[in-house]
Amino acid sequence: MDKTSNSLPTQPTFNRQDVEILSTKTVYDGFFKMVKYRLRHKLFAGGWSGEFERELFERGHAAAVLPYDPVLDRVVLIEQFRVGAMAANCQPWQLEIVAGMLDHDNESPEQVVRREATEESGLVLGKTEKISRYLSSSGGCSEILDIFISEVDSRLAAGIHGVASESEDIRVHVVSRNQAYQWLESGKIENAATIIALQWLQLHHQRLRKA
Repeated sequence: MDKTSNSLPTQPTFNRQDVEILSTKTVYDGFFKMVKYRLRHKLFAGGWSGEFERELFERGHAAAVLPYDPVLDRVVLIEQFRVGAMAANCQPWQLEIVAGMLDHDNESPEQVVRREATEESGLVLGKTEKISRYLSSSGGCSEILDIFISEVDSRLAAGIHGVASESEDIRVHVVSRNQAYQWLESGKIENAATIIALQWLQLHHQRLRKA
């Protein structure tokens, strides 16, 4: 038995009540919003931090879905231009899974992916399962993204899609699960939600194909 574990000091567990927000100020309000927070919080060693400021990028919350055909063992990916990828000197046209923003407070993440699947790939989603929920970049962004996987008939996926009023130009790719995973391993796929979804599928595809 490890006796040293009994001598360890009790570690504090913090939550939202251990942060004091002193002020907030909206410094930009356009398609997205930037808010400056002045705050302080409790410290692991005891006491409180000094007051400090952080700019927070508020872009709302989003949901994404990996359309998967368990019969043919194929996935549906989409390709579109991404200004953030361009600015980061990555491939401006990114391979991704279907995704979209929650436009209304009463809209569920699953409703979002079903809507976006039709808009971005022309597909109607079947049985859907939630994979994960994560913060996209918690150091400076409040966005939460829910990820799903959904059964589809990949034979119906093809063409170019998107909402013209949103300047979307989206091309559909239907590839084998193995091909998509090879793209992930080679670094061709750089989108976080897509990486998470494909890794999850690689672990669970046998169960999905038996269902």
